Amino acid sequence: MKKFALALAASAVAATAAFAQEAPVVADADANGTFSLAEVQAAYAAATEEAFKAADTDASGELSAEELAAAVAANAFAG
Repeated sequence: MKKFALALAASAVAATAAFAQEAPVVADADANGTFSLAEVQAAYAAATEEAFKAADTDASGELSAEELAAAVAANAFAG
């Protein structure tokens, strides 16, 4: 049973590490509650202005958390 628990814990750590590599955290550097192109590019170097504008569905010039999550889920900023 102890070996099973250790294997399960190791799997959880590996899965968490793999997920973290797939989805970098975008920091809200200016703490305004939205994400600018520069903030997105700090986490996703391949993010283009075109992809950012496409993700900005309300045309506010910044991404809301929901817009960012949708763009990341759609691999909009993948290189």
